[in-house]
Amino acid sequence: MTDRGAAMTVPGVLRGALGRQRRHVGRLLLWSFAETAPSFVSGLAVAHALDEGFAAGRPSVGFGWLCILAGAWLAAAIGARQVLLAIAGIVEPFRNDLLGLVVAGTLHRAAGSGRGPDTAAVARLNRQAELARDAFAAVIAVVRSFVFSVTGVVLGVLALMGSVLPLVLLPLAAGLALFLMSLPAMAARQRRAILAEEGTASSLAAMVDGLRDVRACGAEGRVAARVGRAVDEQARAATGLARLTAVRTLSLAVGGWLPILLVLAATPSLVREGATAGVVLGTLTYIAQSLTPALGSLVQGVGVNGVRLMVALERILSTGAPPAADPPAGGRHPAAAPPDGPRAGHPRRAPRGSLLRMREVTFAYGLGAEPVVSGLDLTVRDGEHLAVVGPSGIGKSTVAALAAGLLRPKEGRVLIGGVPVDLLDRAALSRARVLIPQEAYVFRGTLAENLGYLAGSPGRRELDAAVDAIGMTDLAARLGGYAAEVDPGTLSSGERQLVALTRAYLSRARLVLLDEATCHLDPAAEARAEEAFARRDGTLIVIAHRLTSALRAGRILVMDGNRAVDGTHAELVDASPLYRDLMGRWETPAPA
Repeated sequence: MTDRGAAMTVPGVLRGALGRQRRHVGRLLLWSFAETAPSFVSGLAVAHALDEGFAAGRPSVGFGWLCILAGAWLAAAIGARQVLLAIAGIVEPFRNDLLGLVVAGTLHRAAGSGRGPDTAAVARLNRQAELARDAFAAVIAVVRSFVFSVTGVVLGVLALMGSVLPLVLLPLAAGLALFLMSLPAMAARQRRAILAEEGTASSLAAMVDGLRDVRACGAEGRVAARVGRAVDEQARAATGLARLTAVRTLSLAVGGWLPILLVLAATPSLVREGATAGVVLGTLTYIAQSLTPALGSLVQGVGVNGVRLMVALERILSTGAPPAADPPAGGRHPAAAPPDGPRAGHPRRAPRGSLLRMREVTFAYGLGAEPVVSGLDLTVRDGEHLAVVGPSGIGKSTVAALAAGLLRPKEGRVLIGGVPVDLLDRAALSRARVLIPQEAYVFRGTLAENLGYLAGSPGRRELDAAVDAIGMTDLAARLGGYAAEVDPGTLSSGERQLVALTRAYLSRARLVLLDEATCHLDPAAEARAEEAFARRDGTLIVIAHRLTSALRAGRILVMDGNRAVDGTHAELVDASPLYRDLMGRWETPAPA
């Protein structure tokens, strides 16, 4: 197994989370000594306070030992606060790593399939990440507390009377064994409960989204039955999980309460061996005040939160992690995203210029599906301006994704600057081309960060020139300048497109692909942005939202079913009935 593969297992993820936070782990261990001090001090303090103090007629000695116990509890209170801070320092970065894994995996699959990201799945996995964070914190807290508490109890009982120790440890070991044997069944039932909960949420979401259709088709009964089955399955899963509470209770009874009965039953023989009342009472204090609560927290914490943590991580790693970069054995998937590096046996190459060539490219979504693009031959020269037009759903965005290297053709090759895109790593591909989709992405941060993150750190002069060229000067002023924080939720769709267009204009990529990237702008703003890119050094490909975009281009590609025709506006008016139809030019061309 590779290092990455090992890290993508549940134990590997947990080890990595602890290993990356060694400072917080060390701080946690140090403060745990203070937080569990009463586990060691309580029995000794009670035994000495009774034997050497109150029973011996020296109450001041007894009160002195009780003051020592009070000091231990004060240290525990201070330590508990520091322990919580240390745990937070471990689990918060762990949660952020999981969220990054979910987002990266979703984007990989969206790019590989050519479809939009599954936002509902992202929401469910984000919830799993939050559950994993909370469960991880609980598991760290209870396991650490149990280990330190049991250690304190063992040392304390040895200091009182070593012969009592088997009466404590043997039932504890039996209770722990019983609990550990039940964990696999707990994990299976917890997994079933999570899947059932997701099934109910999915059924309800589908019902709400389609309420009008359900009503129109008179399908209320069928939909209600389907949702009811999902709810019943969730109820059965929750009931089965609740039944395992009896196992946890039995484990606690054997490991936590049975030692008390054994010590009480053995008291006459212990007294004959020299045990005092203080020793017996101190031992019972250790069991009742330290051992039993620690075991109860462990059984409850690991039995609920530990199982929940394992199941949540399995769900995230199986459905949220990015797919492997290497193509599957026997060939590559036609919709796979480009790998992280060049294929084995091929040297790393850099594109020369922005010449785009598509040679006999065929692509279909799925192995048995009809091709969306079939045998496409296209050359877009360095510095050329091409517009792609055609009916909605004909495959224009697919051509843009193929040209950008986000999709791989089933047949044929795509080359940028003379280099096949499947031989370019992601960094080189990002430097060679930039694709702006219809739904523009704007993140929380300053305006300068939003505009310049594809261009490194552009200076004020570069920012001003790009903003003026694209036509977002007024928007930049309204937002408060380049240093102002941007809230994406306050921007309209057109304003987000202006930000994304300016970002692409500033990038170093010489091949620019605009996939209906101006559809939310008015015609004048669209014309200004496209003309700015046409003047910019490099190649421009526009997936046209309005046919005026085609009139501004030097060459036009018309998508017509599986075939495509290209030429100038005048040539296509004569040669393409579909183009004449799109342009509203119905007259028959004059005979040659």
